[in-house]
Amino acid sequence: MSRGLHRLPLEKPIYEIEDRIADLETAPLGGPEQEEIKRLRREMVDVQKKIFGSLDPWQTVEVARHPDRPKTSDYLQMVFDEFVELHGDKAFGDDPALVAGFAKLDRHRVLVLGHQKGKTLAERQACHFGCAHPEGYRKAMGKMRLAAKFGLPVVALIDTPGAYPGVGAEERGQAQVIAESMFLMATLPVPIVCVVIGEGGSGGALGIGVGDRVAMLEHAYYSVISPEGCAGILWKSAEYKTHAAKALRMRAKDLTELGVVDAVIEEPPGGAHRDPRQMGVRLKTYLVRSLRELVGTSGDSLVASRYEKFRRMGTFLDATA
Repeated sequence: MSRGLHRLPLEKPIYEIEDRIADLETAPLGGPEQEEIKRLRREMVDVQKKIFGSLDPWQTVEVARHPDRPKTSDYLQMVFDEFVELHGDKAFGDDPALVAGFAKLDRHRVLVLGHQKGKTLAERQACHFGCAHPEGYRKAMGKMRLAAKFGLPVVALIDTPGAYPGVGAEERGQAQVIAESMFLMATLPVPIVCVVIGEGGSGGALGIGVGDRVAMLEHAYYSVISPEGCAGILWKSAEYKTHAAKALRMRAKDLTELGVVDAVIEEPPGGAHRDPRQMGVRLKTYLVRSLRELVGTSGDSLVASRYEKFRRMGTFLDATA
C-alpha cells in the first residue's frame, strides 16, 4: 500500500484507518490488538471500494494526476522485458517526454511508446511534466515506421495533460506533426494497442492514441481539454473546474458508453497508486490478450477495421420526439 506524502482529501478515511493500524502494530504479537488489526484491514478494503467506486468526475481527475500513480517508466519495468530505448527524431533532437523503444511482452516483440512525466522535480521539469514537443512525435513516427518494417505490434501508453504549448513547439509544427502521427497510426499495417494510464489530454494524447484497441485504466481520464481549461473558456474562471469535469464526460465509464474506448482496465482497491504491482499485472494481462487477438490479422484488415472504428465515433441519429 502507498503511504506517500501526497494525500487526496477523498482518501482521508483510508489514511485514518491506516494510522490506527500502524499504532496497533507496535503491540506484542498474539494480543487482542492483532484481531483488531485484522478487522481494520477488512474495513479498509470496504472503505476503499466504497470511495473509489463512486468517484465524481473531478475526483477522478485528482486520482489520475496522483504523483504516486504508476508511470510509463514503472510499467516498462513491471510489464515488459528487455526494453531498449531509442532516441532522437533525426531532425531536431530527443524529447524525454515521449519514450520509445523495443521490448518483449510475453512471447511478443513489440514497440513501446509512452508519455513520461518523471517522478522527481528535476525529472518532471526535464520531461515538461509529460507534455511532448514536436520532436517527440516525430521520434514516435520514426520508430513506428521501423516497427512496421519488421512487422512488430505497437503498444502506446498515454499519460499527458496535453502537447507542449510553447512558442518553440508551435514554431516547429506541433499541430502538424500530431496530425501526421495520427494519420500514420491510422494506416500502419501492424496491430496497435493504446492504453490511457493516467491523463489523456487533448491532441497530446491523440498523437499516439489511434489504435485497433483503445483502453483506459478505471480512474484515468481522456478529454479534448483539461477541466481547468474548459472552465476558463466557458466560465472565465478555473473555479468552475468541477462543473467542467462533469460536462466533459471524460471518465472511463462515460467514454465506454460513447464508444470512444473499447475496454476499462479495473484498478486495485484504492487506485493504481496504492498497489502499482497489481496494476502492472492487470495491464499486462489486457495487453497480452489484445495482442493474441490481433496478431496474425492481415495488415489490410487491420487498417480497414481501424478506419471503420474511428469513423463510427460521434455518429448520431435525428428522430422526432
